Amino acid sequence: MRKTVSAREAVSRIQDGAVVSVSSSSTLGCPDAVLEAIGARFDHEGHPRNLTALHPIAAGDVYGVKGMDHIAKDGLLSRVLAGSYPSGPSSVEMPDIWKMIVENRVAAYNVPSGIMFDMHREAAAHRPGVLTKVGLDTFVDPVRQGCAMNDLGAAAPIVSRAEFAGETWLHFPNIVPDVAIIRATTADERGNLTYEHEGAYLGGLEQAICVRNNGGLVIAQVKRVTATGSLRPHDVRVPGHLVDCIVVDPDQKQTTETSYDPAISGEVMRPWDSFAMAEHGVEKVIARRAAQELRQGMTANLGFGISAMIPRVLLEEGHRDAVTWAIEQGAVGGVPLTGFAFGCASNADAFVPSPQQFIYFQGAGFDMSFLSFLEVDIEGNVNVSKLDKKPYLTAGCGGFVDITSRARNIVFSGWFEAGAKINLTEDGIDIVAPGKFTKMVDEVEHVTFSGRRAREQGQNVIYVTERCVIRLTDNGLVATEIMPGIDPQAHIIAASQGRVQVAENATVMPKSLLSEAPMGLVL
Repeated sequence: MRKTVSAREAVSRIQDGAVVSVSSSSTLGCPDAVLEAIGARFDHEGHPRNLTALHPIAAGDVYGVKGMDHIAKDGLLSRVLAGSYPSGPSSVEMPDIWKMIVENRVAAYNVPSGIMFDMHREAAAHRPGVLTKVGLDTFVDPVRQGCAMNDLGAAAPIVSRAEFAGETWLHFPNIVPDVAIIRATTADERGNLTYEHEGAYLGGLEQAICVRNNGGLVIAQVKRVTATGSLRPHDVRVPGHLVDCIVVDPDQKQTTETSYDPAISGEVMRPWDSFAMAEHGVEKVIARRAAQELRQGMTANLGFGISAMIPRVLLEEGHRDAVTWAIEQGAVGGVPLTGFAFGCASNADAFVPSPQQFIYFQGAGFDMSFLSFLEVDIEGNVNVSKLDKKPYLTAGCGGFVDITSRARNIVFSGWFEAGAKINLTEDGIDIVAPGKFTKMVDEVEHVTFSGRRAREQGQNVIYVTERCVIRLTDNGLVATEIMPGIDPQAHIIAASQGRVQVAENATVMPKSLLSEAPMGLVL
C-alpha cells in the first residue's frame, strides 16, 4: 500500500476519542503540517472530537509555529498531558492552549517529560504503568496537585501514591495512545525514517513502537521522500514497519526561527570562534559564579535561562572541551545554543534519543545540573513551573523534575530580587534601586523542586544570585558567599525579610567576577 499521502488523508484516519501522542520540542521536530490538518478537519467536519493529546515536550512556539494551538479547540481537545507548553514573553499573545487551560475548558496536566516517555515505554510493553520516585513531594505528587493544572484536571487524577517493597512510589497508570505523530527528515517509500537535518531524535521511535504494539496509527511528517533501498540501514532511526502514513512538508523548520542550520544537526562543525560570547552584565556575573562549581572532565546538565550562558563563559575562559554538556532533547557535548535555538547544540559529540537521556538523568549519572529559578522558599523549594499572574511565561516543568530528583549537585541561578536596578562597578555590585519584590518567599506557588527531599537524600544544592551564594542547610537558606559591594544586612537579610541568613564565616567573592575581561577561571 502506498504510504505517502496528503496530511488531510492521513488525519482522516484519526477516530473520535483517540489518544494522540506527538513528538516535538517547541519547533524542533514539530510535525506542524499534520497538527494543522487535524485542526482544519475539525473546522470542516466537526471531527475528530474529544482527543487526548500526549506531548512529552511542547509542540510549537509563540514565534510562528502553532503546534499544539492547531488542536486547541473546544470539542476537538478534551484532555492534554504535556511535559511543557509553548511559552514566551508577556508582549506576545497568550497561546490558545493556555487560554483553554486557564479557562478550564480542557483537562490539563503538566507531567515531567521523562515520566511521559516512561509512560510510553510501559504502555508499549503492556506493563501496569509507571512506578517512580521522580516527583515525590513536588506538584507531581498527589499530596500536592498531582500534575493537575486546573479544576478539570484535578477532577480526573492521573497519579496516585503506592506502597511497594516497603517504600513509597508514585504510580501513573497507562494511558495508551492510539495515534503517534512523529517527524523526521527523509522517508523512503517503505516508511524508513532518517533524521539527518534534525537537531535531535526526541522520542519518535519509542512513541511509534508504543502505538504499533497497541494496534494504532503512526503518521510521520518528513521533508522529502526517497526511493526504497536508498537509505543506509545504520542511518534509519525509525524502521518502516512501524510507520503507516508519510506526510511531506518540504518547508518544515528545523527549530524555532531556524529553517535549517547544518551545525545544529551535526553535519558540519562550527569554528569555535564563531560562537558569540555572553553579553557582559549581571546575568553573566551569576553564570560566571555558577561555572566555578565545575571541574575538568565533568558531565553537566543545563537548563534554560541564565544557566544557558555557562558554556559561553567556559568558551571565553578557554575551556571549550573541559565539560561534556547533556541536554534533555538529546545532544551530548558541543555547545548548547541559547535563545530561540535552546534545546539544540552545535558541535555535539552525539545525539541520544530523549527517552534514554532521561533514564540517564533520572538515575543521576551526571556530575552536576545547572538550572534556573523563579522563586525559592524557606524550605529550599524551587518553583519554575507556575505563575498564576502570567501563566504562559513559564513552559511548565519539562525535564526539571526528572533531572533534579536525584542529581548529586544542583546549582540554581536567578535574581535575588525581581526588577532591581543594578550597576556593575570596579568595586562591586551597586544596587541603585531595589526590586519590586524578593524571589525569596515564605512558600513557593508551585513546588517544582523539593528542598525537604533534597536534604533527606543528601543532595548538594546552592542558589547563585547577583548578591550572594546561598546554600540549602538543615537550618534553612544560608548565604555563605557575598558579592563585593553588597551589604549583607541590608541587601540580603532585610531584602529577603529574614528568609535568608548570612553565615558568620561568609566570604566575599573575587572582583574578577565583575570584570569585562575574562575572569581567569581555573577548572
